[in-house]
Amino acid sequence: MTLGAAPLVKVYDSVNWDKLMPGGSGADLEPIQKAAPTVASAAHAVRSSADRLNGIDASSLLPQISGPLTQARQQLSSVVDDLDTASDAATLAPTMLGSDKPRHYLLLVQNNAEARATGGIPGALVVLTADKGKVSLSAESSATELGTFNPPVSVDAEQQRIYTDRMGTFMQDVNFTPDFPTSATTALKMWEQKKGERLDGAISIDPVALGYILDATGPVTLQDPQVQAMTTGKLPTQLSGKNVVKTLLSDVYAQIKDPKAQDVYFAAVAKEIFSALTSGKGEAKSLLAGVGKGVEEHRVLLWSADTGEESVLGKYTLSGSISGPSVPAAQFGAYFNDGTGAKMDYYVKRTVQLVQQCTTADGYGTVKVRITSTNTAPADAATSLPKYVTGGGAYGVPPGTAQSNVIVYGPAQANVETATQDGKNVPFGAQLHDERPVGTLSVRLAPGQSSTVEFTFGKIVQHSQPEVVVTPTIQSMDKVILPTQSETCGAPG
Repeated sequence: MTLGAAPLVKVYDSVNWDKLMPGGSGADLEPIQKAAPTVASAAHAVRSSADRLNGIDASSLLPQISGPLTQARQQLSSVVDDLDTASDAATLAPTMLGSDKPRHYLLLVQNNAEARATGGIPGALVVLTADKGKVSLSAESSATELGTFNPPVSVDAEQQRIYTDRMGTFMQDVNFTPDFPTSATTALKMWEQKKGERLDGAISIDPVALGYILDATGPVTLQDPQVQAMTTGKLPTQLSGKNVVKTLLSDVYAQIKDPKAQDVYFAAVAKEIFSALTSGKGEAKSLLAGVGKGVEEHRVLLWSADTGEESVLGKYTLSGSISGPSVPAAQFGAYFNDGTGAKMDYYVKRTVQLVQQCTTADGYGTVKVRITSTNTAPADAATSLPKYVTGGGAYGVPPGTAQSNVIVYGPAQANVETATQDGKNVPFGAQLHDERPVGTLSVRLAPGQSSTVEFTFGKIVQHSQPEVVVTPTIQSMDKVILPTQSETCGAPG
């Protein structure tokens, strides 16, 4: 442990954390580059120690020895994971921030008012450039501006069967799939086709995560004259972590009727917030904590066109992958795609809970994924909410009603067996995505109405504790994901 801890303490004490954040002259990448070999060496040393401990046969040891050994293994495993993460970050961050050459990323600002599996439609688009640690935004655009792709951008057949070729037809639909690498590659192909520009990767963020950043930087004032002119007296001129979600996902639709102008407003807000972030406003550790919270809640996602970088990113939640090393064996997923063609998801509140059922006689596990959805829109939503929010019945959904396509993933090799809605068996779609079973059905809710759907997954071979990933909404995730419930099993007869 001394080989691992001592060099790390020295590195930690020598780093000026505020200089690691992009300021007016860019982030100081040199300390990270210098620290990378030391962190990698420490990670290797601690991993070797963990391997030696794990190699000890504890079955023949006295309890007084085996107990502390087990505890040490658990503690060391956590340290190994943290050090591996630090090593990967120290290696990737400088190059991805443009230490060798400028990097250009497509920033997708997701709109949770119209749900997509990874959060919401990517309405506003901005190119983010990182050059020697300095970050700038340019080339503001929108999904609407890019228009329709005919023929559609190619998507693998497995996902096309689940999500249709709309994924490759409209930028707004690239994230019908919860697999962000697929969404990112599709979005970049679309950008290249329409803009003639090949980019180095994609970043996704939603207004809730923007709010976390504003909590650290403090409020921002919208400077764009075009935006000021369209919002005078209608919307706040200053945005903070307290009002940014309501402003972007509700108020803007009541005050700005033109969808193109709404996209302009979204892009301007994102630009101001990133300007605050990259100008050095706020304290570095608070900013990192805010971004980290966004990553943990799947509100911030990153994909790199560099296969070597992406193979490292694929180990972490940040990648937004539905398969691979970042996905625990017993992971479930509950995802939502808007079926209203409007912005009613702002009013839909949900809870998601796993219910572990008794193991079957042949040793397989069974888990229910229980999803309760409530449309909290006012009773007179059909007339009191803007037509752009309700959809006005354009897609066959009555104004004020919210329709959602619910997509539930089970662990690899399991089966999706049944689906119920409010206690009654209902038909559902059953597919596979990267060997994971996928169940789909549609839920329609009038104002004030609630509904509970349950998907039952059987033949589960994984014995680790199940967990669930859920589409991020405007709700706090700790109010959405409820503790796992376990059924009481009788003693074997």
